[in-house]
Amino acid sequence: MQAAPVRATAIPSFTTALRAVESLLMSGGQRTARRNAWTSVLEDRRRAKDRVEAQRVLDQTPTAPSLTIRP
Repeated sequence: MQAAPVRATAIPSFTTALRAVESLLMSGGQRTARRNAWTSVLEDRRRAKDRVEAQRVLDQTPTAPSLTIRP
């Protein structure tokens, strides 16, 4: 019984294939703009996650009694 032949080239990942199609369909400037937009989306999501976490911490922190200044 013979062993199965080994592939000499790796099968491209989905991301690699998508980028190849993207390079065929879009000019360099459009690709850069799309990637910049996606980077902005990811950064906005990260900041939103940080805000939620900060609010959770603030909600769990006991508040100090308010000080009233009387004349």
